Amino acid sequence: MPGYPAMITETDHVEPVPRRIRATLGGRVVLDTTRALYVWEWPPYPQFYIPVADVTPGLLFDEDHPQRLKRGTARRHALRVGEVVKPAAARVYGEDAVSGLAGHVRFEWAALDSWFEEDEEVFVHPRNPYTRVDALRSTRHVRVALEGVTLAESSSPVLLFETGLPTRYYFNRTEVDFTHLVPTTTVTACPYKGRTTGYWSIRTGGTLHQDLAWAYDFPTVAMTPIAGLVSFYNEKLDIFVDGEEVPRPSTHFFN
Repeated sequence: MPGYPAMITETDHVEPVPRRIRATLGGRVVLDTTRALYVWEWPPYPQFYIPVADVTPGLLFDEDHPQRLKRGTARRHALRVGEVVKPAAARVYGEDAVSGLAGHVRFEWAALDSWFEEDEEVFVHPRNPYTRVDALRSTRHVRVALEGVTLAESSSPVLLFETGLPTRYYFNRTEVDFTHLVPTTTVTACPYKGRTTGYWSIRTGGTLHQDLAWAYDFPTVAMTPIAGLVSFYNEKLDIFVDGEEVPRPSTHFFN
């Protein structure tokens, strides 16, 4: 077993979304609903299924490509907003759909410019209502090293606990040895933390290890404790907590 809680939701689980969901393309609202459904297509997180009636009329165009899928028959649709056309952007489910999905649309997340849960933008994919993310101040002594070189060390880190992921350790910038860090142009995003504002590769012993550290200068409100702090991939470095080495996860996760 990993040293952190696993995801517990089973594939094909369906539940109502209590939040208002909106998405835009080309500056126009494509969907606006308080009747979305969560559908777990795989355990880590769900997708939104949107009632057709809550999609702005005239934007979906049937591509005449019916598909027999595990949840029922769906017809593939393109999405068109002005000059912007997104082929295969959505699937509209027919009357034979299971689990109350008849008359719902499943959009490809990347086909839209932006998604919102209530008035907060959400990145990458919908938030899992069974995932908990906590950023907690700590007085544990944490040290990060690579190939014997200490990169960061602190007795006042912020520990980020996220369901299904290893603990991430965040350091004040004054506790990071930036002589080994090389800025990159990489940007990633997280549904719970927001969009990164800094990424660094690490140079040790003449070798450049790509994109091993990051920061969120402007995280989501709930993640304010990590604002401006730097964290590292546990999977690719050595981390010591109160003098004991933390086993590296066997799988590489997103930050």
